[in-house]
Amino acid sequence: MKTIVCENSKELGEKAAALAAEYLQQRIRQNGYARIVVSTGASQFDTFQALIASDIEWHKVEMFHLDEYFALPESHPASFRKYLKERFVSKVNLLAVNFVEGTVENIAEVSKKLLEKPVDLGLIGIGENAHIAFNDPPADFETTDPYILVALDEACKKQQVGEGWFATMDDVPTQAVTMSVHRIMQCKKIISCVPFAVKAKAVASTVNNEVSNNTPATILKTHSDWTLLLDKDSAALL
Repeated sequence: MKTIVCENSKELGEKAAALAAEYLQQRIRQNGYARIVVSTGASQFDTFQALIASDIEWHKVEMFHLDEYFALPESHPASFRKYLKERFVSKVNLLAVNFVEGTVENIAEVSKKLLEKPVDLGLIGIGENAHIAFNDPPADFETTDPYILVALDEACKKQQVGEGWFATMDDVPTQAVTMSVHRIMQCKKIISCVPFAVKAKAVASTVNNEVSNNTPATILKTHSDWTLLLDKDSAALL
């Protein structure tokens, strides 16, 4: 585990993008291509901006999507497919794009595609309840299924409302399709971009607590190549 504390979210995004670019280009040189898994949410805005500006051979990179609300249309402002298409996919020339559609039928399809080859890099955020992807506590650390259907807890729903994606708690879907914890941990390298004061408690719990599915992000500490990037606000309780 390596921890980097930055001045602010913009600097964090730039450092994360530099690390990601260096690693992806290394994998491209070795294999001729690279595979990446990306997170979404307000905490990733600056990272995506910096990634887009990076010197990466995007036409040799295949992207996988981490999670999506169950049965939420892409036209909804909170749709992560919409988020990724507007903020990332439309701005770089990717080799291939694999979206989580938020349907039961898509789980099998995207799972099969994911298992075809190893994933090189996972950009995995940490939620206010210390979830990774939509694996809310108590997260399932046992399943080896690539993508699973999960229930969202109240803290997760509150975060989505707080970030402005939904007007009220009642508007937040009760379920989501998410990459499983096991499959996230199969990424060869993981970079977690976790800025802002609202993440400080989750960061402290992740760093200070023992590995437990009640604090899902603690599992990242067992990964052989995990870098946690924070800003001064998110690192305030360390």
